[in-house]
Amino acid sequence: MSTSSFPIEQVLDTLERELAVYTPPLIDQMGEVSQTPFRILIATILSLRTKDTLTAVVAPRLFAVADTPAAMVALGAERIAELIYPVGFYRVKAQQIVHICQILLERYNGEVPADLDELLKLPGVGRKTANLVVTAGFGLPGICVDIHVHRICNRWGYVQTRTPEETEMALRARLPQRYWIPINRLLVTLGQNICHPTSPRCSICPIREVCPRIGVTRSR
Repeated sequence: MSTSSFPIEQVLDTLERELAVYTPPLIDQMGEVSQTPFRILIATILSLRTKDTLTAVVAPRLFAVADTPAAMVALGAERIAELIYPVGFYRVKAQQIVHICQILLERYNGEVPADLDELLKLPGVGRKTANLVVTAGFGLPGICVDIHVHRICNRWGYVQTRTPEETEMALRARLPQRYWIPINRLLVTLGQNICHPTSPRCSICPIREVCPRIGVTRSR
């Protein structure tokens, strides 16, 4: 199946209906309850290399003590590290959070910028985090590509890319804009529950009839 023939709109519309029974990714849950862009930014940093179930406990614990850049700086890296333990690389993340908050205060009047390029200037903020802040925090167009989105889009043959950044650029060039924001939520949910990296659960996949399963050698 060629890229041009893959029914991306049909597939994403089907996933929107069929995946409603699964819990959405944490950041999308936060966006649904009107969290601030600052909270989205910090929670996304905490979630890197950390399971959503743990981030869902740790992030509210931190925000109950400090939920503004000024409050985070006043708290200090040592106390932040205590509050976010045991997320992955918690000491590094605590220092990163303080540094980011200092920059937000010095350059952006304590506000999180809504511009992707400005977000990428913050220490340790990559395209995945920046796009999540833009989309979940501000509701602006963006495409957040994590490992699930990258893997599944290549498994579909919709893109032929080597890295998540290449996938993002390919999607920006051809994916209809109305799917830019929801594609991350849909494909992360699909990847966590059905379309696993190895031995995907193809037998229960709602789009199994149209998926070319590129690179899949074993499935259930």
